[in-house]
Amino acid sequence: MKSISDIKTEFNDLQNGEYDDFIRRYSSDDRSGVIQLVQRAQKAIEKNNAEIKRTELMLSYERKYSSYSFICGIDEAGRGPLAGPVVAGAVILPKDDMILGLNDSKQLSPKKRSELFDIIYERAQAVGVGIADHKRIDEINILQATYEAMREAIMKLGKKPDILLNDAVTIPGIDVTQIPIIKGDSKSCSIAAASIIAKVTRDRIMEEMDLKYPGYGFAKNKGYGSADHIESIKKIGPCPIHRRSFIGNFI
Repeated sequence: MKSISDIKTEFNDLQNGEYDDFIRRYSSDDRSGVIQLVQRAQKAIEKNNAEIKRTELMLSYERKYSSYSFICGIDEAGRGPLAGPVVAGAVILPKDDMILGLNDSKQLSPKKRSELFDIIYERAQAVGVGIADHKRIDEINILQATYEAMREAIMKLGKKPDILLNDAVTIPGIDVTQIPIIKGDSKSCSIAAASIIAKVTRDRIMEEMDLKYPGYGFAKNKGYGSADHIESIKKIGPCPIHRRSFIGNFI
């Protein structure tokens, strides 16, 4: 008979889809430690099934427009911060592959976003990223800079999408059918994937900027107007990546 320690090691190595077999093998074991592991396996199955159902709901728009070959989700990160760029993500997900865990990037932990970022790049049909920096934001305003970043992200996909699922906006200057969806990053897997690409890309840029311009807490606040960040601007003045059109009240 296997020791509980060995069974626990086996449990820790399980992947989704392997819990049923684990339960079959050990459901008759009456040792309390094994009973607890079997119960955990059952809960893991329930959690995975719930996630599948949630993801199925988030694929409703993709299914509605399934006659299109390349459905692209679009979203941005960084419209509100006082510093740094606005970043847009464009993602064409595979039609025959369900990526579990996709959601509005703001609802995910940094660790989960990073994990999904890698999965999206690995399994998506195409991924594009567009960036409008602080100078461009000051030059043409944040809305137009966001549109510009979105158009760049679409161009960098490497293939032309047939339809765009956008998070709430309609992008000017694009000759592709567009479907704006309010709170789309929590309603469409394609938009959620784009939001994750945009958010992780921008966060990593701001973490690099924290090393280049210390004193503002960019690694933590990502350029948003936290109390500490505003106080730093008032105390030491703006750095080169601050958006001058956003910080007039602080300098």
